[in-house]
Amino acid sequence: MVKSDLLIKGGRVIDPATGIDKHADLAVRAGRIASIDENIPADSASAVMDAHDQLVTPGLIDLHTHVYWGVTFWGVRADPIASRSGVTTFVDAGSAGAYTIPGFREFIIKPANVRIYALLNISVLGLVAHVHELEQIDQCDTTLFLKLAHLYREVVAGVKVRMERRTIGTNGLEPLRRARLVADECGLPVMVHIAESPPPLPEVLGLMKPGDILTHCFTGQSMKIVDEKGKLLDSAKRAWDSGVVMDIGHGRGSFSYETAEALAGAGLWPDVISTDLHQFSISGPMFDLPTCLSKLLNLGMPLRQVIGSATQRPAEVLGLQQEIGSLAPGRRADIALLRLEEGRFTFHDNFGNHREGRHMLR
Repeated sequence: MVKSDLLIKGGRVIDPATGIDKHADLAVRAGRIASIDENIPADSASAVMDAHDQLVTPGLIDLHTHVYWGVTFWGVRADPIASRSGVTTFVDAGSAGAYTIPGFREFIIKPANVRIYALLNISVLGLVAHVHELEQIDQCDTTLFLKLAHLYREVVAGVKVRMERRTIGTNGLEPLRRARLVADECGLPVMVHIAESPPPLPEVLGLMKPGDILTHCFTGQSMKIVDEKGKLLDSAKRAWDSGVVMDIGHGRGSFSYETAEALAGAGLWPDVISTDLHQFSISGPMFDLPTCLSKLLNLGMPLRQVIGSATQRPAEVLGLQQEIGSLAPGRRADIALLRLEEGRFTFHDNFGNHREGRHMLR
């Protein structure tokens, strides 16, 4: 019998993509999941890891981050955060534009231990500066975008556009229209950032298609998806029902307990939980992806759905579900071990509110 390289024993294996949720052992051979079964003999593997009292999940996928460190305003170093948070895949949301994607691949993606993909900004400038990248509409150069997206297609997973008053200037919906054009040409999703209007949220949602991503979906700012009574807006319901992906994108200014609790009360949970990891958000109140997951868990989102929102669903959004986001035998051995702690924990949103919780994922 050929030995496995690694045997992870005794953990609670949770893999929403395959429906597995049980205590079992997981064997890895040649960088792939070899098998999941109960009581796999320890002597069948070259190395054994004890996972008792831990959750064994697919490696976490953070769909909204900013890891273009040293070049962009928002960027942080990827590997130190990934290594302590269970994340095996980061998706950088628009830090790079057409002018800067070559450097992003060469100096950030290639040397990293964590896997990194890019949502290419519709602005050729990307997020080199704090805001204003869409104010000069000529910077939204669709011809150049298409050329660079084609050249770097192995790392470009979608299009990013920030639709709020601080970025668009007087250009209204035109940056989103251009993002829509290139996305359709490339067969890629658009991730749309919302915050303070203009433009009006219903007009933004009207240009989005199934598979596109509305990030900051639980914001408390003026483009929030609920009305003043906490009811889901009709335009948001139509978009969500059509297949637009609702993504948390927590960050420093985009998660409101009032919005989250209104939607949770209606049984509406985000499709994807992501961090919007950047140089300000890592100091709190977000910290890392397990902290974000813990906030939704304490609001009542079922654990399997919480795990799926950072594994199965983002893998599907990226079109990578045959490689990552699952522990199915034969898949890449991207694995996270998490501990679900019980106690009393205080969680904060971005609007001065806090909530007590009894569960924390580490």
